[in-house]
Amino acid sequence: MKLPSLPWNKLPSGLSFKSRGRAVRLIVLLLMLGLSGYIYYLDVTIREAFEGRKFALPARVYGRALEVYPGLKLTSVQFGEELKRLGYHERPEPNEAATYRYTLNGYEFTTRDFVFGDGPQASQHVRIEFTDGKVSLLQLRGNPDADLPLLRMEPPLIGGIYPGHNEDRELLRLSQVPKPLIDALVATEDRKFYTHWGIDPRGIARALFKTVTGQRIEGGSTLTQQLVKNFFLTSERTLTRKGTEVLMALLLEMHYSKDEILETYINEIFLGQDSSRAIHGFGLASYFYFDRPLDRLELQEMATLVGMVKGPSVYDPRKHPQLTLQRRNVVLQEMVSQNVITQAQFVAAKQKPLGVVQRAPAGTSPYPAFLQYVHRQLERDYREEDLRSEGLRIFTTLDPNIQQQAEQALASRLGQIEKSRKFGANTLEGAVVVSSTQTGEIQAMVGGRDARYAGYNRAIDAQRQIGSLAKPIVYLTALAMPDRYTLITPLDDSPLVWSQPGTTDWKPQNYDRQFHGQVQLRTALAHSYNVATARLGIGLGVDTILDKLPLFGIEKRPPPFASSLLGAFELSPVEVAQLYQTFADNGFRTPLRGIREVVTADGKPLQHYPINVEPVAAAGPVYLLTAAMQGVVREGTAQSMINWLPADLNVAGKTGTTEDLHDSWFAGYTGDHVAVVWVGRDDNQSSGLTGASGAMTVWGEMMKNIQPEPLQPVMPDDIEMVNVDPATGVRYDDDCRTGVLLPFIKGSAPAEKGVCAFAPAAVQLGDRPTAKVEVKPEVKQEPEKKNWLERLFN
Repeated sequence: MKLPSLPWNKLPSGLSFKSRGRAVRLIVLLLMLGLSGYIYYLDVTIREAFEGRKFALPARVYGRALEVYPGLKLTSVQFGEELKRLGYHERPEPNEAATYRYTLNGYEFTTRDFVFGDGPQASQHVRIEFTDGKVSLLQLRGNPDADLPLLRMEPPLIGGIYPGHNEDRELLRLSQVPKPLIDALVATEDRKFYTHWGIDPRGIARALFKTVTGQRIEGGSTLTQQLVKNFFLTSERTLTRKGTEVLMALLLEMHYSKDEILETYINEIFLGQDSSRAIHGFGLASYFYFDRPLDRLELQEMATLVGMVKGPSVYDPRKHPQLTLQRRNVVLQEMVSQNVITQAQFVAAKQKPLGVVQRAPAGTSPYPAFLQYVHRQLERDYREEDLRSEGLRIFTTLDPNIQQQAEQALASRLGQIEKSRKFGANTLEGAVVVSSTQTGEIQAMVGGRDARYAGYNRAIDAQRQIGSLAKPIVYLTALAMPDRYTLITPLDDSPLVWSQPGTTDWKPQNYDRQFHGQVQLRTALAHSYNVATARLGIGLGVDTILDKLPLFGIEKRPPPFASSLLGAFELSPVEVAQLYQTFADNGFRTPLRGIREVVTADGKPLQHYPINVEPVAAAGPVYLLTAAMQGVVREGTAQSMINWLPADLNVAGKTGTTEDLHDSWFAGYTGDHVAVVWVGRDDNQSSGLTGASGAMTVWGEMMKNIQPEPLQPVMPDDIEMVNVDPATGVRYDDDCRTGVLLPFIKGSAPAEKGVCAFAPAAVQLGDRPTAKVEVKPEVKQEPEKKNWLERLFN
């Protein structure tokens, strides 16, 4: 083998021996100075990393914490699903944290310790029972048992905001690491860990010999060297990198104790991959593979994790169980040879199965649309690097049960529609947003029929024309003028030609291509008559109506054309939800929010996101609008909602269908939920669906499973109920049964009285037939090639 030439072999031949000696000393001096500078640079790099922030910790994002109390509307099945979402395990005696067992009428279980924003909550052993769909008993088990007025379950982890390289880890102090795992690690990876100075000269010599002789580049690394490689270097297998690794290992041992180095190693080592998320450290790996904390693992399970250090992909227990089992047993054998376990312990551990859970606990979020929404809200208040590195704990508003119902309803209904209409698979797309009527908290968000897809989020990014969903703003503007408009004011639904500078003449048409003459205001909204609405809006003033949108949280101003009165402008589903949130909250604008509070990694409060409420519309007109939108569901375009929800829920809502059936919408609210559904095609081709035949069916299916509270808005002081003839609006005495009770702002009800043919008992507003309504599919028509504005929105 030819040795490399030394520097002095290249010196000019004319130099004297003395001159050559000086040159060699100069070269050596320069090399020493260069090496010293390089070592100094490495030393500074190591100390900055170890004395500063050692790890980039992802932000943890949690859903809402379920609060349980006697009388809560909650079934045994729903509570069981909550326990499973939280990762509880069934045990005959549920005395450990996160365990449960079934009882005759409920469950007995033990909660986990958890640090909330308002302080820590200790583990509790609890019994819960259910009767008729409600919590009937809640007790703290003890001697004796004691009634619990309220139990706050720990919130479900729904995702994280990870560092740029997507590392995830669960930090542990060395004192929290079980001794058998440390013994296994040292026995297998570095027997001389507690006696060497960071390197193993024999191992390095062996590796160097094999490399120089051309066999293969080999490691010979100590735990300290492995840590340096993972923490500072790449996996490149060259002599240069190996030399740097040796220098840094020596420096690391000079500055830090063995315990500090070992603790860092235990938290840094790479142990697997979960989609785009990298699993680092034994703490997180314990949950990822066994769904239990590290201190609850058995000997053979710890040996499995240690065995994976050699190659997490090769010894992945889910993909290569036999290889992993063999490697685990090698680790156990090494522990015997190092006398850290007995032969009896080895035999017992070797006989046990791997015990790895088949499905890894969710790490990358199962709710990407909602997580994206939360991330955007956080970006207004925090630097991106802090979100991805400081280990923040973010408590959000997501309700996993409502989210599940929204996902299932969207996916199942789109599939059924495609099948019944002979569309191709995955032709249709959709989005859902659900919020709390009272607080504006986002409880569910679905960005597409594949709810796990983390790409295009239609709930917040899809800008689609909203069609008739815009009409309630027109009617609310009118109802705020009780001297001119009430629910029974006649509107003109006759042909209209409207000329406006900057656009062609506008000739709006109704969906049924008919004109209906004089119709009551409530009827025009219930049946979504375009022409009557356009005439009403033009009379009120287009700018007057559009100027109101910012009050309701819609910052983008639509084009100043009359067609905007019928929704010829674009909004996202979450923006529509903000609009209808104000209707549902009796005229109070409550900004939608997905975050409740943010705390540091150690539980110190950083920021609380309070509910901000601002009155933007008078309660009386909003009450009338809600009554009119209940008419939409009771007898108008959404009357087939009876196929999903009972009449006594008194749902208020509005269908929306855009030109040529491109977009299908339904927005509505119950006593406790506001929800918006959009259905259409990403290529913006016609879906062939109206609001009633598309989006409303998703809305109804979802709400049927959520089981919402009835809508019973509090009647404002300036509202009175008056018995009127439903056709003529003539006022009847209260006991006339041919009339209908309608709300009026005091002083605006008709004064003229009619003669009642039948008495007593007026029909209450909200009564409707309980027979199911057949949903007839529309016959798709080719669009006319005249002015497109003639085929405007239902």
